[in-house]
Amino acid sequence: MAQSNNSIKKVLTVAFALCIVCSIIVSTAAVALRPMQLLNEELDRKTNILRVANLYEPGIDVESAFREVAPRVVDMRTGEYTDEFNPETFDHFQAARDPATGRTLSGDRDIAGLSRVENYATVYLVGDTDNPEQIILPVRGQGLWGLMRGYMSIEGDGNTIVGITYYEHSETPGLGAEVNNPRWQAQWEGKKIFSDDESLVPAIRVARGSGTGEHQVDGLSGATLTANGVTNMLQFWLSPEGFGEYLARFRGGVDPEDAQEADVELEAEGA
Repeated sequence: MAQSNNSIKKVLTVAFALCIVCSIIVSTAAVALRPMQLLNEELDRKTNILRVANLYEPGIDVESAFREVAPRVVDMRTGEYTDEFNPETFDHFQAARDPATGRTLSGDRDIAGLSRVENYATVYLVGDTDNPEQIILPVRGQGLWGLMRGYMSIEGDGNTIVGITYYEHSETPGLGAEVNNPRWQAQWEGKKIFSDDESLVPAIRVARGSGTGEHQVDGLSGATLTANGVTNMLQFWLSPEGFGEYLARFRGGVDPEDAQEADVELEAEGA
């Protein structure tokens, strides 16, 4: 007798065939759309960099506007630029994972909760690359629920903040996610990173409650751990562990050799 169309064998055969067809369609679409996804990711990156530098306006040609921005790769251990890597393609996340281009952090040295960081990073300069109007740094660190990634723009004096933005985070909507609220981000403009011209320790932080003075911004109501994450992130990346030695190039009262000595002391403490 002929098998019923509702037999288990025929149902499984049809289901299997349907799965194969669907997987082929999805795989083909993923491969075909990948170049477009990469272009969109690149466009989003450039948009965020322009936004943190106050160079973005709705409707502008992002590619044209981005010609005002010059990427350079910095060796964070020395604060010097390097031509060893192409700044257009260099991936500092991959560099952090590679033992040849990254390093492991532990204990008090890992205040941003990163475990590993890169020795090289791409910075973005607005204006004259020798005396830039703005210096845009990539920053990241742990928030309450996961890694927060963003950019901070600093004036050419290496101390005055232009803006901060986050392009990736998993913080709670209405609480920690307020890091992307334009009103909160506007508070950062004009704030000072360091307390004096010779300091190597960042003074900038998110306050508990209302921020006072030139080194604090208002806290995030109901999101203390996210606010602490922002503070720890900046304390790390703006110190000699991060871009501190690079920023010393632009700060008149700081001797870059002092920054390097501070970094050696940090390494000795972490040993």
